[in-house]
Amino acid sequence: MEAKSTRKRVRTRWRKHDTELTLLVLPTTVWYILFSFLPMFGVIIAFKNFKIHGNFLSNVINSDWIGFKNFEFLFSSNDVWIVIRNTIGYNMIFIILGIIVPVSLALMVGQLHSRKAAKVYQTMMFLPYFLSWVVVSAVLWAFLSYDKGIANQVLTHFNQDPKNWYMEPSYWPYLLVFMNMWKGLGYGMVVYLATITSMDSTYYEAAVIDGASKWQQTRYITLPLMKFVIVLMFILSVGGIFSTDFGLFFQVPRDSNSLYNVTTTVDVLVYKQLKTATVGMASASAFMQSVLGCGMILFANWVVRKVDPESALI
Repeated sequence: MEAKSTRKRVRTRWRKHDTELTLLVLPTTVWYILFSFLPMFGVIIAFKNFKIHGNFLSNVINSDWIGFKNFEFLFSSNDVWIVIRNTIGYNMIFIILGIIVPVSLALMVGQLHSRKAAKVYQTMMFLPYFLSWVVVSAVLWAFLSYDKGIANQVLTHFNQDPKNWYMEPSYWPYLLVFMNMWKGLGYGMVVYLATITSMDSTYYEAAVIDGASKWQQTRYITLPLMKFVIVLMFILSVGGIFSTDFGLFFQVPRDSNSLYNVTTTVDVLVYKQLKTATVGMASASAFMQSVLGCGMILFANWVVRKVDPESALI
C-alpha cells in the first residue's frame, strides 16, 4: 500500500511542439477522412442491386440487398480469367523489372564522378514520369499509325509490308511493358538513388583502404544498406498486384477490341462495366481488387518477417 501511495503519476503536458505537429498533420488527416474513409461507405453498393432514380444517398439506401450475386456474375463471366491473368501477369513482370532496372541504374548513376552529369541523366529519366498517358498515347500513335506512322514508313522504305499495329495482339505485351518501364523508371531510380547518396561515406573509405573494388563495395556495402528500401518497395508493389494503371492499358492501346485479350485488366473491366453493366458489378470488381490487394500486402509482409524480421514493414 505504501508503495502505491508513494508512486507518482507521470503526467504528459501538451506543449507547443505538439501543437505544431498537429497543425502540420491536420491537412493530410482531413484529406484522408474526406477522400479515403468517407467513400468507403459506398462499398455496400457491391452487395446491392443499385438503381439510379434519385440522389446518390437515397439510391444506396433504397436499393435492394442481393448479397453476393454481383460477385457470382463477375466470376461466371468467361472474360474474368483473362482479366485476372493479364492483371497478375503484367504486374509480376512490372514488380521484377521495377526493382532490378531502377536499382541497377541508381548504382550506375551513383558511381559517376561528375555530379552535373548525374543530375542531367537523372532529370532526363525522371521527365517521362510527369507526362500524361493521353500525351504518351498520342506520341505512340504518331509512331504506330497505319497510314502515317513512322514505324510503317520505315518498313515501307525497306520494302516491307506495313503493319496495322493496333490490330496485332502479339506485339502489345512487349510494348506495354516497355512503356510502363519508360514512364516509371525515373521515379523508382530517384528513390534508390536518394538512399545511396544518404549512405555514410566512411564505409567506402574503409573499403578503399582495404583494397575493395567497385563491385565489392557495391555487393558488400551498397546493396546491404539498400535492402530495407528494396524490401519496402517490393511489399508495396505486391500490394498493388491486382491493380493496374488505367491509362496504360486503356488509353495507350486506344481501346482497340482486337487487343482485348492482352490489354484488358481489372481496372479496364471495371470501367467497361460502368458503361455497359450495372454499377453493383463494377463495385464488386473494385471491392474484390481492394481486399485482395490488402491481403497481398499482409502476406508479403508475413513472408519478409519470416525471412528477415528487421526488413518487415509492420
